[in-house]
Amino acid sequence: MTVYEQYQKLDLDTGRIGLEKNPARGGYFCTPIGAKVIGWEGVGGIHYCFVKGFGETVFAVNPESADLNVYPLAENFTDFLRMILFAGHAAALEQIIWWDEGQFRAYLAAPENRPGPEQRAVLDALAETLGLSPMENAFAEVKRVQAAFDYSRLRFQPEYYDCKGIDPPGP
Repeated sequence: MTVYEQYQKLDLDTGRIGLEKNPARGGYFCTPIGAKVIGWEGVGGIHYCFVKGFGETVFAVNPESADLNVYPLAENFTDFLRMILFAGHAAALEQIIWWDEGQFRAYLAAPENRPGPEQRAVLDALAETLGLSPMENAFAEVKRVQAAFDYSRLRFQPEYYDCKGIDPPGP
């Protein structure tokens, strides 16, 4: 059984760490074709997904971004959870694409972004149940994954290209 399958069976309020489980919610104009949503941030329509054809890579989808709406965060779900264990919440990871390391560290250090007791309980339960430890180099790993990714391989519904005012790629 994969870590993702184990995670799915857990009875935890993962919405507290930015991974609200809500299979009834649909995607957005910028959700890639072949996406399987694995969690919702709870604000701005931001969600996390796997995309068919990209293996276990975890992507962030941000409908409110004017520039890039979809970007990878981790090569696999295990790394994604380890990053969340370090950062305390998926929101910090989703923002890395726009930040330098100083901004990331400042965000994590701000009192309002530190995990509270209920959030800490979810993080601790994930670590213990799945046998995971925090990924200390989460910022560098996200930047590495993003730098190596070929964004031109992602495909979207026609609405995306219409909204962006760009021509869809060829077959």
